[in-house]
Amino acid sequence: MFVTKRFLAIGFSLSALFILGLELPWVFATAQSLTASFVALSLIDLALCYRHKNPLQGRRMVGDRFSNGDTNEVQIWVANQLSLSLQIEVIDEIPIQFQERNFKLQFKLAPNAEKAHSYNLRPTQRGEYHFGKLNIFLSTTLGLIQRRIRHNQAHTVKVYPSYLLMRQYELLAVSHRLTEVGIKRIRRISNQSEFEKIREYVEGDDIRSINWRATARRNSLMVNQYQDEKAQEVYCLLDMGRTMKMPFNGMSLLDYSINASLIISNIAMYKQDRAGLLSFSKEIHSMVAAQRRPGHLNTLLETLYHQQTEHAESDYQRLLVKLNHHIHKRSLMILFTNFESLVTMRRQMPYLRLVAQKHLLLVVFFHNTELNKLLETTPKQLDEIYTKTIAEKFDLEKRQIILELERHGIHAILTAPKQLNVDLINKYLQLKSLGKF
Repeated sequence: MFVTKRFLAIGFSLSALFILGLELPWVFATAQSLTASFVALSLIDLALCYRHKNPLQGRRMVGDRFSNGDTNEVQIWVANQLSLSLQIEVIDEIPIQFQERNFKLQFKLAPNAEKAHSYNLRPTQRGEYHFGKLNIFLSTTLGLIQRRIRHNQAHTVKVYPSYLLMRQYELLAVSHRLTEVGIKRIRRISNQSEFEKIREYVEGDDIRSINWRATARRNSLMVNQYQDEKAQEVYCLLDMGRTMKMPFNGMSLLDYSINASLIISNIAMYKQDRAGLLSFSKEIHSMVAAQRRPGHLNTLLETLYHQQTEHAESDYQRLLVKLNHHIHKRSLMILFTNFESLVTMRRQMPYLRLVAQKHLLLVVFFHNTELNKLLETTPKQLDEIYTKTIAEKFDLEKRQIILELERHGIHAILTAPKQLNVDLINKYLQLKSLGKF
Protein backbone atom coordinates (compact mmCIF):
# COMPACT_ATOMS: atom_id res chain seq x y z
CA MET A 1 0.00 0.00 0.00
CA PHE A 2 1.19 3.51 -0.88
CA VAL A 3 -0.18 6.90 0.09
CA THR A 4 -0.58 9.60 -2.55
CA LYS A 5 0.57 13.21 -2.63
CA ARG A 6 -3.00 14.22 -1.87
CA PHE A 7 -2.94 12.08 1.29
CA LEU A 8 0.29 13.71 2.44
CA ALA A 9 -0.95 17.22 1.69
CA ILE A 10 -4.12 16.67 3.72
CA GLY A 11 -2.09 15.10 6.53
CA PHE A 12 0.24 18.10 6.74
CA SER A 13 -2.74 20.47 6.71
CA LEU A 14 -4.39 18.62 9.61
CA SER A 15 -1.13 18.68 11.55
CA ALA A 16 -0.98 22.45 11.11
CA LEU A 17 -4.55 22.74 12.40
CA PHE A 18 -3.68 20.71 15.50
CA ILE A 19 -0.70 22.97 16.19
CA LEU A 20 -2.89 26.04 15.75
CA GLY A 21 -5.52 24.40 17.97
CA LEU A 22 -3.16 24.47 20.92
CA GLU A 23 -4.03 28.17 21.21
CA LEU A 24 -7.58 28.06 19.82
CA PRO A 25 -9.75 25.27 21.26
CA TRP A 26 -12.44 25.54 18.54
CA VAL A 27 -9.78 24.99 15.87
CA PHE A 28 -8.62 21.88 17.75
CA ALA A 29 -12.17 20.51 17.76
CA THR A 30 -12.49 21.21 14.03
CA ALA A 31 -9.18 19.44 13.40
CA GLN A 32 -10.41 16.37 15.31
CA SER A 33 -13.62 16.25 13.27
CA LEU A 34 -11.76 16.64 9.98
CA THR A 35 -9.23 13.98 10.99
CA ALA A 36 -11.99 11.51 11.73
CA SER A 37 -13.52 12.17 8.30
CA PHE A 38 -10.07 11.87 6.68
CA VAL A 39 -9.43 8.50 8.35
CA ALA A 40 -12.86 7.25 7.31
CA LEU A 41 -12.32 8.29 3.68
CA SER A 42 -8.87 6.70 3.70
CA LEU A 43 -10.31 3.40 4.94
CA ILE A 44 -13.02 3.53 2.29
CA ASP A 45 -10.41 4.24 -0.38
CA LEU A 46 -8.25 1.41 0.95
CA ALA A 47 -11.22 -0.98 0.74
CA LEU A 48 -12.02 0.10 -2.82
CA CYS A 49 -8.44 -0.45 -3.94
CA TYR A 50 -7.95 -3.83 -2.27
CA ARG A 51 -11.35 -5.50 -2.32
CA HIS A 52 -10.57 -7.34 -5.59
CA LYS A 53 -7.64 -9.69 -5.92
CA ASN A 54 -7.05 -8.84 -9.59
CA PRO A 55 -8.47 -5.36 -10.23
CA LEU A 56 -6.66 -4.92 -13.55
CA GLN A 57 -4.53 -6.66 -16.14
CA GLY A 58 -1.40 -5.23 -17.71
CA ARG A 59 0.92 -6.30 -20.47
CA ARG A 60 3.96 -4.91 -22.27
CA MET A 61 3.94 -5.51 -26.01
CA VAL A 62 7.42 -5.44 -27.53
CA GLY A 63 9.14 -7.44 -30.23
CA ASP A 64 12.14 -9.72 -29.84
CA ARG A 65 14.51 -7.27 -31.49
CA PHE A 66 15.16 -3.55 -31.83
CA SER A 67 16.78 -1.63 -34.67
CA ASN A 68 19.96 0.13 -33.59
CA GLY A 69 19.93 3.91 -33.92
CA ASP A 70 16.23 3.98 -34.80
CA THR A 71 13.04 4.77 -32.90
CA ASN A 72 11.44 1.54 -31.66
CA GLU A 73 7.91 1.45 -30.26
CA VAL A 74 6.89 -0.24 -27.00
CA GLN A 75 3.19 -0.57 -26.09
CA ILE A 76 1.67 -0.86 -22.63
CA TRP A 77 -1.82 -2.40 -22.44
CA VAL A 78 -3.93 -2.04 -19.28
CA ALA A 79 -7.48 -3.37 -18.68
CA ASN A 80 -9.69 -2.19 -15.79
CA GLN A 81 -11.71 -5.08 -14.31
CA LEU A 82 -13.53 -2.94 -11.74
CA SER A 83 -16.84 -1.13 -12.06
CA LEU A 84 -15.33 2.21 -11.03
CA SER A 85 -12.96 4.67 -12.67
CA LEU A 86 -9.27 4.36 -11.89
CA GLN A 87 -6.31 6.70 -12.10
CA ILE A 88 -3.43 4.66 -13.55
CA GLU A 89 0.29 5.26 -13.22
CA VAL A 90 2.66 2.91 -15.08
CA ILE A 91 6.35 2.60 -14.29
CA ASP A 92 8.08 0.21 -16.65
CA GLU A 93 11.47 -1.26 -15.75
CA ILE A 94 13.29 -0.14 -18.90
CA PRO A 95 16.69 -1.69 -19.82
CA ILE A 96 19.56 -0.11 -17.93
CA GLN A 97 21.32 0.92 -21.17
CA PHE A 98 18.80 3.75 -21.66
CA GLN A 99 19.54 5.28 -18.25
CA GLU A 100 15.90 6.43 -18.02
CA ARG A 101 15.12 7.05 -14.36
CA ASN A 102 12.00 9.21 -14.61
CA PHE A 103 9.85 7.16 -16.96
CA LYS A 104 6.16 7.26 -16.11
CA LEU A 105 2.82 6.91 -17.92
CA GLN A 106 -0.30 8.43 -16.36
CA PHE A 107 -3.87 8.17 -17.61
CA LYS A 108 -7.47 7.57 -16.51
CA LEU A 109 -9.29 4.32 -17.14
CA ALA A 110 -13.09 4.11 -17.27
CA PRO A 111 -14.98 1.22 -15.57
CA ASN A 112 -14.38 -2.13 -17.32
CA ALA A 113 -12.38 -0.36 -20.03
CA GLU A 114 -8.98 -1.07 -21.55
CA LYS A 115 -6.39 1.22 -23.06
CA ALA A 116 -3.02 0.94 -24.81
CA HIS A 117 -0.32 3.58 -24.53
CA SER A 118 3.00 3.57 -26.35
CA TYR A 119 6.43 5.07 -25.86
CA ASN A 120 9.59 5.06 -27.96
CA LEU A 121 13.13 3.92 -27.26
CA ARG A 122 16.25 4.61 -29.34
CA PRO A 123 19.11 2.19 -28.62
CA THR A 124 22.63 3.22 -29.60
CA GLN A 125 24.49 -0.03 -28.95
CA ARG A 126 24.01 -3.53 -30.24
CA GLY A 127 23.50 -6.33 -27.73
CA GLU A 128 20.92 -7.73 -25.33
CA TYR A 129 18.56 -5.36 -23.50
CA HIS A 130 16.61 -6.68 -20.50
CA PHE A 131 13.16 -5.37 -19.56
CA GLY A 132 12.11 -5.98 -15.97
CA LYS A 133 8.70 -6.01 -14.30
CA LEU A 134 5.73 -3.84 -15.23
CA ASN A 135 4.63 -1.78 -12.22
CA ILE A 136 1.07 -0.43 -12.33
CA PHE A 137 -0.19 1.87 -9.57
CA LEU A 138 -3.97 2.33 -9.31
CA SER A 139 -6.00 4.78 -7.27
CA THR A 140 -9.69 5.71 -7.15
CA THR A 141 -11.28 9.11 -7.63
CA LEU A 142 -10.68 9.77 -3.91
CA GLY A 143 -6.97 9.65 -4.67
CA LEU A 144 -5.74 8.95 -1.14
CA ILE A 145 -4.41 5.38 -1.40
CA GLN A 146 -2.38 3.78 -4.18
CA ARG A 147 -2.10 0.08 -4.81
CA ARG A 148 0.82 -1.36 -6.72
CA ILE A 149 0.38 -4.38 -8.95
CA ARG A 150 3.53 -5.91 -10.42
CA HIS A 151 3.31 -7.96 -13.58
CA ASN A 152 6.21 -10.26 -14.31
CA GLN A 153 6.94 -9.09 -17.83
CA ALA A 154 10.67 -9.82 -17.87
CA HIS A 155 11.76 -9.86 -21.49
CA THR A 156 15.06 -9.74 -23.41
CA VAL A 157 15.31 -7.78 -26.64
CA LYS A 158 18.26 -8.06 -29.00
CA VAL A 159 19.36 -4.83 -30.65
CA TYR A 160 20.37 -5.56 -34.24
CA PRO A 161 21.94 -3.30 -36.88
CA SER A 162 19.45 -0.86 -38.36
CA TYR A 163 17.09 -3.18 -40.26
CA LEU A 164 14.35 -0.49 -40.17
CA LEU A 165 16.57 1.92 -42.11
CA MET A 166 17.53 -0.91 -44.44
CA ARG A 167 13.85 -1.61 -45.18
CA GLN A 168 13.24 2.09 -45.75
CA TYR A 169 15.94 2.27 -48.43
CA GLU A 170 14.74 -1.02 -49.91
CA LEU A 171 11.18 0.30 -50.31
CA LEU A 172 12.47 3.52 -51.86
CA ALA A 173 14.60 1.50 -54.30
CA VAL A 174 11.71 -0.77 -55.27
CA SER A 175 9.41 2.21 -55.85
CA HIS A 176 12.17 4.18 -57.63
CA ARG A 177 12.02 6.98 -55.05
CA LEU A 178 15.61 6.97 -53.80
CA THR A 179 15.99 10.57 -54.99
CA GLU A 180 13.75 11.60 -52.08
CA VAL A 181 16.57 10.90 -49.60
CA GLY A 182 19.34 12.42 -51.69
CA ILE A 183 20.32 9.48 -53.92
CA LYS A 184 21.26 10.83 -57.35
CA ARG A 185 19.73 9.48 -60.53
CA ILE A 186 22.80 8.28 -62.47
CA ARG A 187 22.73 7.56 -66.17
CA ARG A 188 24.44 4.35 -67.26
CA ILE A 189 27.64 5.24 -69.11
CA SER A 190 29.59 2.04 -69.43
CA ASN A 191 29.27 -0.60 -72.13
CA GLN A 192 29.63 -3.35 -69.54
CA SER A 193 25.98 -4.31 -69.58
CA GLU A 194 23.79 -7.24 -70.40
CA PHE A 195 21.03 -7.40 -72.99
CA GLU A 196 17.61 -7.60 -71.30
CA LYS A 197 14.85 -7.23 -73.94
CA ILE A 198 13.59 -5.43 -77.02
CA ARG A 199 10.92 -2.78 -76.46
CA GLU A 200 9.29 0.10 -78.28
CA TYR A 201 11.19 3.35 -78.60
CA VAL A 202 10.14 6.18 -76.28
CA GLU A 203 11.28 9.77 -76.41
CA GLY A 204 14.66 10.18 -74.75
CA ASP A 205 16.03 6.72 -75.64
CA ASP A 206 19.54 6.57 -77.10
CA ILE A 207 19.15 6.26 -80.87
CA ARG A 208 22.28 4.11 -80.92
CA SER A 209 20.29 1.35 -79.20
CA ILE A 210 17.71 1.10 -82.03
CA ASN A 211 17.28 -2.48 -83.25
CA TRP A 212 16.75 -2.03 -87.01
CA ARG A 213 15.79 -5.62 -87.72
CA ALA A 214 13.06 -5.58 -85.06
CA THR A 215 11.99 -2.15 -86.33
CA ALA A 216 11.58 -3.52 -89.85
CA ARG A 217 9.54 -6.49 -88.62
CA ARG A 218 7.21 -4.41 -86.41
CA ASN A 219 7.10 -1.33 -88.66
CA SER A 220 7.77 0.85 -85.59
CA LEU A 221 10.93 1.93 -83.84
CA MET A 222 12.24 -0.74 -81.48
CA VAL A 223 15.24 -0.45 -79.17
CA ASN A 224 17.44 -2.86 -77.28
CA GLN A 225 17.16 -2.46 -73.51
CA TYR A 226 20.22 -3.22 -71.45
CA GLN A 227 20.73 -3.70 -67.75
CA ASP A 228 23.79 -3.42 -65.57
CA GLU A 229 25.95 -6.49 -65.41
CA LYS A 230 24.70 -8.86 -62.70
CA ALA A 231 26.29 -11.18 -60.19
CA GLN A 232 29.18 -8.87 -59.37
CA GLU A 233 30.64 -9.19 -55.90
CA VAL A 234 30.49 -6.42 -53.29
CA TYR A 235 32.38 -6.88 -50.01
CA CYS A 236 32.13 -4.65 -46.95
CA LEU A 237 35.43 -4.62 -45.04
CA LEU A 238 34.91 -3.47 -41.45
CA ASP A 239 37.91 -2.07 -39.60
CA MET A 240 37.15 -2.87 -35.94
CA GLY A 241 40.24 -1.25 -34.46
CA ARG A 242 40.36 1.46 -31.80
CA THR A 243 39.76 4.37 -34.20
CA MET A 244 36.25 3.08 -34.87
CA LYS A 245 35.24 3.59 -31.23
CA MET A 246 34.86 7.34 -31.78
CA PRO A 247 31.27 8.34 -30.85
CA PHE A 248 28.78 10.49 -32.73
CA ASN A 249 25.27 11.17 -31.43
CA GLY A 250 25.55 8.29 -28.98
CA MET A 251 26.70 5.69 -31.52
CA SER A 252 30.22 4.61 -32.42
CA LEU A 253 31.61 4.94 -35.95
CA LEU A 254 31.61 1.14 -36.10
CA ASP A 255 27.85 1.04 -35.52
CA TYR A 256 27.29 3.59 -38.27
CA SER A 257 29.50 1.50 -40.55
CA ILE A 258 27.66 -1.69 -39.62
CA ASN A 259 24.30 -0.08 -40.41
CA ALA A 260 25.67 1.20 -43.73
CA SER A 261 27.09 -2.27 -44.54
CA LEU A 262 23.66 -3.83 -44.08
CA ILE A 263 21.99 -1.17 -46.23
CA ILE A 264 24.51 -1.28 -49.09
CA SER A 265 24.49 -5.11 -49.06
CA ASN A 266 20.71 -5.09 -49.43
CA ILE A 267 20.85 -2.50 -52.22
CA ALA A 268 23.58 -4.52 -54.00
CA MET A 269 21.47 -7.68 -53.82
CA TYR A 270 18.48 -5.73 -55.12
CA LYS A 271 20.73 -4.73 -58.06
CA GLN A 272 21.38 -8.46 -58.65
CA ASP A 273 24.91 -8.33 -57.22
CA ARG A 274 26.30 -10.62 -54.54
CA ALA A 275 27.09 -9.19 -51.11
CA GLY A 276 29.78 -10.35 -48.70
CA LEU A 277 31.40 -9.23 -45.46
CA LEU A 278 34.77 -9.31 -43.73
CA SER A 279 35.61 -7.81 -40.34
CA PHE A 280 39.11 -7.44 -38.94
CA SER A 281 41.32 -5.70 -36.43
CA LYS A 282 44.60 -7.26 -35.29
CA GLU A 283 43.10 -10.54 -36.57
CA ILE A 284 40.31 -11.62 -38.91
CA HIS A 285 37.08 -11.83 -36.91
CA SER A 286 34.51 -13.07 -39.40
CA MET A 287 34.01 -13.55 -43.11
CA VAL A 288 30.85 -14.19 -45.10
CA ALA A 289 31.37 -15.12 -48.73
CA ALA A 290 29.49 -13.03 -51.29
CA GLN A 291 26.13 -14.62 -52.12
CA ARG A 292 22.63 -13.68 -53.23
CA ARG A 293 20.71 -16.76 -52.16
CA PRO A 294 17.55 -16.64 -49.99
CA GLY A 295 18.37 -16.07 -46.34
CA HIS A 296 21.78 -14.56 -47.07
CA LEU A 297 20.72 -11.13 -45.81
CA ASN A 298 19.78 -12.69 -42.47
CA THR A 299 23.23 -14.32 -42.31
CA LEU A 300 24.81 -10.90 -42.79
CA LEU A 301 22.52 -9.40 -40.16
CA GLU A 302 23.44 -12.04 -37.56
CA THR A 303 27.14 -11.67 -38.32
CA LEU A 304 27.03 -7.88 -38.03
CA TYR A 305 25.13 -8.15 -34.75
CA HIS A 306 28.12 -9.78 -33.03
CA GLN A 307 30.84 -7.35 -34.19
CA GLN A 308 32.71 -5.37 -31.51
CA THR A 309 35.55 -2.85 -31.64
CA GLU A 310 38.90 -3.53 -30.05
CA HIS A 311 41.54 -1.26 -28.57
CA ALA A 312 44.28 -2.69 -30.78
CA GLU A 313 45.66 -1.36 -34.06
CA SER A 314 44.24 -3.06 -37.14
CA ASP A 315 46.51 -5.37 -39.14
CA TYR A 316 46.08 -4.54 -42.84
CA GLN A 317 48.70 -7.07 -43.86
CA ARG A 318 46.55 -9.83 -42.39
CA LEU A 319 43.58 -8.40 -44.28
CA LEU A 320 45.52 -8.49 -47.55
CA VAL A 321 46.54 -12.13 -47.03
CA LYS A 322 42.93 -13.11 -46.30
CA LEU A 323 41.61 -11.37 -49.42
CA ASN A 324 44.29 -12.89 -51.67
CA HIS A 325 43.62 -16.36 -50.32
CA HIS A 326 39.80 -16.37 -50.48
CA ILE A 327 38.63 -13.82 -53.08
CA HIS A 328 39.95 -14.31 -56.60
CA LYS A 329 37.27 -12.58 -58.67
CA ARG A 330 37.59 -8.81 -59.15
CA SER A 331 35.14 -7.28 -56.66
CA LEU A 332 34.14 -3.98 -55.15
CA MET A 333 35.80 -3.72 -51.73
CA ILE A 334 34.22 -1.10 -49.47
CA LEU A 335 36.60 -0.46 -46.57
CA PHE A 336 35.08 1.30 -43.55
CA THR A 337 37.85 2.83 -41.47
CA ASN A 338 38.84 6.12 -39.87
CA PHE A 339 42.20 7.58 -40.89
CA GLU A 340 42.89 10.51 -38.60
CA SER A 341 46.16 11.61 -40.22
CA LEU A 342 48.28 11.24 -43.34
CA VAL A 343 50.88 9.34 -41.33
CA THR A 344 48.29 6.73 -40.32
CA MET A 345 47.08 6.33 -43.88
CA ARG A 346 50.57 6.15 -45.39
CA ARG A 347 51.46 3.37 -42.96
CA GLN A 348 48.71 1.25 -44.55
CA MET A 349 49.15 2.51 -48.14
CA PRO A 350 51.33 -0.41 -49.38
CA TYR A 351 48.59 -2.88 -48.44
CA LEU A 352 45.81 -0.71 -49.84
CA ARG A 353 47.63 -0.44 -53.16
CA LEU A 354 48.03 -4.22 -53.37
CA VAL A 355 44.29 -4.66 -52.73
CA ALA A 356 43.50 -2.04 -55.39
CA GLN A 357 45.60 -3.92 -57.95
CA LYS A 358 43.21 -6.90 -57.89
CA HIS A 359 39.93 -5.25 -56.85
CA LEU A 360 38.10 -1.95 -57.00
CA LEU A 361 38.81 -0.44 -53.58
CA LEU A 362 36.58 2.21 -52.03
CA VAL A 363 37.79 3.65 -48.70
CA VAL A 364 35.12 5.22 -46.49
CA PHE A 365 36.29 7.37 -43.59
CA PHE A 366 34.75 10.11 -41.50
CA HIS A 367 34.73 13.82 -40.84
CA ASN A 368 35.46 14.81 -37.27
CA THR A 369 32.14 16.56 -36.67
CA GLU A 370 33.44 18.40 -33.59
CA LEU A 371 36.13 19.96 -35.75
CA ASN A 372 33.49 20.99 -38.28
CA LYS A 373 31.69 22.93 -35.56
CA LEU A 374 34.93 24.77 -34.77
CA LEU A 375 35.46 25.58 -38.43
CA GLU A 376 32.07 27.29 -38.56
CA THR A 377 32.82 29.60 -35.61
CA THR A 378 34.26 33.11 -35.82
CA PRO A 379 37.18 33.41 -33.36
CA LYS A 380 37.32 36.56 -31.24
CA GLN A 381 40.17 35.81 -28.86
CA LEU A 382 43.73 34.64 -29.41
CA ASP A 383 43.19 31.14 -27.98
CA GLU A 384 40.12 30.72 -30.21
CA ILE A 385 42.25 31.65 -33.24
CA TYR A 386 44.83 29.01 -32.29
CA THR A 387 42.08 26.40 -31.81
CA LYS A 388 40.47 27.13 -35.17
CA THR A 389 43.86 27.08 -36.92
CA ILE A 390 44.55 23.59 -35.56
CA ALA A 391 41.06 22.47 -36.63
CA GLU A 392 41.71 23.77 -40.16
CA LYS A 393 44.99 21.85 -40.23
CA PHE A 394 43.23 18.57 -39.33
CA ASP A 395 40.48 19.25 -41.89
CA LEU A 396 43.06 19.94 -44.60
CA GLU A 397 44.87 16.71 -43.73
CA LYS A 398 41.64 14.72 -44.20
CA ARG A 399 41.27 16.16 -47.69
CA GLN A 400 44.90 15.40 -48.46
CA ILE A 401 44.21 11.78 -47.57
CA ILE A 402 41.53 11.67 -50.29
CA LEU A 403 43.91 13.16 -52.87
CA GLU A 404 46.66 10.68 -51.98
CA LEU A 405 44.30 7.71 -52.17
CA GLU A 406 42.93 8.80 -55.54
CA ARG A 407 46.46 9.38 -56.83
CA HIS A 408 47.04 5.66 -56.33
CA GLY A 409 43.79 4.68 -58.06
CA ILE A 410 41.82 4.16 -54.84
CA HIS A 411 38.34 5.66 -54.58
CA ALA A 412 37.47 7.44 -51.35
CA ILE A 413 34.52 8.96 -49.49
CA LEU A 414 34.98 11.47 -46.67
CA THR A 415 31.61 11.80 -45.00
CA ALA A 416 29.79 12.69 -41.80
CA PRO A 417 28.20 9.70 -40.00
CA LYS A 418 24.65 10.98 -40.56
CA GLN A 419 25.35 11.35 -44.31
CA LEU A 420 27.12 8.02 -44.69
CA ASN A 421 24.26 5.97 -46.22
CA VAL A 422 23.38 8.50 -48.91
CA ASP A 423 27.01 9.14 -49.89
CA LEU A 424 27.79 5.43 -50.02
CA ILE A 425 24.79 4.46 -52.16
CA ASN A 426 25.52 7.33 -54.55
CA LYS A 427 29.12 6.17 -54.93
CA TYR A 428 28.11 2.54 -55.44
CA LEU A 429 25.61 3.48 -58.17
CA GLN A 430 28.19 5.74 -59.81
CA LEU A 431 30.86 3.02 -59.88
CA LYS A 432 28.34 0.50 -61.18
CA SER A 433 27.19 2.85 -63.96
CA LEU A 434 30.81 3.37 -65.03
CA GLY A 435 31.40 -0.39 -65.13
CA LYS A 436 34.36 -0.14 -62.79
CA PHE A 437 33.87 -3.66 -61.40
